[in-house]
Amino acid sequence: MVDRYERILGGLFGVACGDALGGTSEFMSKDEIERKYGYLKDIIGGGCWNLEPGEVTDDTMMTIAVAEGILDNPGNPIEDIGKHFIEWYDSKPKDIGNIIRIALGEYKRSNDWMKTAFYAHQATGGMSAGNGSLMRCLPVALYYNGAEKMLEITASQSLLTHYDQKATDACQFYNLLVYQYLNNKAKIPPIREYIEKYPEYKQVFQLSKDELKPTGYVFDTLICALWCFINTYSFEDAVCEAANLGGDADTIAAITGGMAGVYYGYDAIPDRWKEKILVKDQLISIAQRILI
Repeated sequence: MVDRYERILGGLFGVACGDALGGTSEFMSKDEIERKYGYLKDIIGGGCWNLEPGEVTDDTMMTIAVAEGILDNPGNPIEDIGKHFIEWYDSKPKDIGNIIRIALGEYKRSNDWMKTAFYAHQATGGMSAGNGSLMRCLPVALYYNGAEKMLEITASQSLLTHYDQKATDACQFYNLLVYQYLNNKAKIPPIREYIEKYPEYKQVFQLSKDELKPTGYVFDTLICALWCFINTYSFEDAVCEAANLGGDADTIAAITGGMAGVYYGYDAIPDRWKEKILVKDQLISIAQRILI
């Protein structure tokens, strides 16, 4: 049996390893990845952001921001999460999604979190169902012991930047699964249970790999992550499948890795990946503080 700390640490490192692996293949097609790397299996950096090996992007850094905000003020963490988002935004990161860039820029102008997501929704012509709130939501499920509070904070952190209900639904569906795996549940039964609440995702059981769409649309992203998790039997295989889809590969692999890391545990993540992660000390610190 994998203990709770190993699952928490596995989830955090799972996000980071998926992010670092998929960062190499982000925005590439499957054919381009195959021509350049064969089958991408190692964290080598490079890619469109010219990453250092083990360098992470917005997926991991915003996950850290959510975790730190919760740890600062567990009872009502949303303002604190937002504070950490702004600190990260002010650091001039290499990679920041369009919706998040617009939303955080609006907060800098208005100083009002109630306005940011709707402003970004309007500014993008109603196209605010991106995967930027899904990629960062995992720490909510790792921290809160009660499902009701966990779902409330999961939705609230999404609504800081993503106004579309589809983004909120994806975050809640994902975190319900993570919450079950944290509590030692089997892999497939929770997916079949909660998919009844989010029936548009039922197609994941019928799709072939060639039918997956590795886009930044939150529905496509979660379908890809679920498919990679369901159709593999190890952490490494799940995350490699995600990273080799191309497209929004770092986010898809990060989301796959977060879920798979909680399910399989920290020890199931390849050492050659874990050792490369440049923010590993931060992740260990967060896991230790969540467990206290």
